[in-house]
Amino acid sequence: MCDVISGVAADPSIPAANRRQFLQVLGVTAAAGGLLAAGAAPASAGGPGASGGSRPKRTRLVLLGTAGGPGILGAERAGISTAIAYRDRVYVVDLGLSSLQRLRQSSLSGPAGVASTLSNVRGIFFTHLHSDHLMDWPATYATGPINTMGRTGPPIQVFGPGARGTLPRVFPPNRPAPPVFAPQDPTPGITGMTEHLTRAWAADFNDRARDSNFAGPQSTFAVQDIDLSGIWAPDPLGIPPRLQAPIPVWTDDEVTVTATLVDHHAAAPAFGFRFDTPDGSVTVSGDTAVSENLIDLARDTDYLVHEVIDPGWVARLVATLPPEVGGPLGNHLLESHTTIEQVGRDVAEKAGAKNLVLTHLVPGDNPTSRWQRARQGYSGRLVVGADLMELAVR
Repeated sequence: MCDVISGVAADPSIPAANRRQFLQVLGVTAAAGGLLAAGAAPASAGGPGASGGSRPKRTRLVLLGTAGGPGILGAERAGISTAIAYRDRVYVVDLGLSSLQRLRQSSLSGPAGVASTLSNVRGIFFTHLHSDHLMDWPATYATGPINTMGRTGPPIQVFGPGARGTLPRVFPPNRPAPPVFAPQDPTPGITGMTEHLTRAWAADFNDRARDSNFAGPQSTFAVQDIDLSGIWAPDPLGIPPRLQAPIPVWTDDEVTVTATLVDHHAAAPAFGFRFDTPDGSVTVSGDTAVSENLIDLARDTDYLVHEVIDPGWVARLVATLPPEVGGPLGNHLLESHTTIEQVGRDVAEKAGAKNLVLTHLVPGDNPTSRWQRARQGYSGRLVVGADLMELAVR
């Protein structure tokens, strides 16, 4: 989403006065701490928003980062990342910018005073391959073996989209196609991206392996694409088919992880994930428009953790631009995300979700009262997410 915004802000073909107005709208958030990275002060683990008591619940939901988009103008909200913990096992969905640091600050890391940020992590799951959802993956991959002190058991299982195999359509369709980045491999999946990371970090890895017996990240992470064979081959438009059943991803003893295809066109494939433990379930939307597949996946879930965008903010943003730019930009933002008015009424209520937790907040500095409008048409409990908030799954 913000990849489009960044391009508009830098586009020399747009009159300077329009670009200044555009940036002023973005700058509203900067005054409160940053575009798409602003909001309430972080709740420390065990503090406000936590599950309460000195002893954590057996299954809990922890919001590591709640900002939507890659714009960086403040530090109150880290990039998008959500964790589900069962006993001492941690499962992380997405790794936005600074989420690795949030994981260290949370109750989910190993003992303080040692490099144990990833010691309890069993799995990492990427919803899609937009930068704001995996900015901390390179850092996690490169430093993982050093930050797992005290860890026992198998490697951390990493799941994400496979290679798309086709470029997305050009939007709007009447403009010339832009140059293709890395034409020799333009749409790698999570395994392909990680192979590129290994080459990018080769000097570091070889230095450490030869100088201090560094085992390398392959010993810490088992990276794999989610197999869509027989389910869907993404086309240029990127709108997924309706699924008849969830996609099995992984069962880790008492924790079962399933996925579905969500609609974040033109990005594809894009996934939502559901985690079922003996105590209950947590469903994480990823970035998506209103999705029947996600509603099916989230049926009767205890917590639906869902992205949200404010259409009023979108209207103010696109009003600063010429119609030929603002119109398509507005359509893009609203067609590939879920609005305040839609998320409770059209998604959480239809799914029968007991709790709706708003995250990936766009813009991050909205007053809480604005996000609370998501209550309209929703009969469950609404929670406006904040970094390091903990919620018990009973």
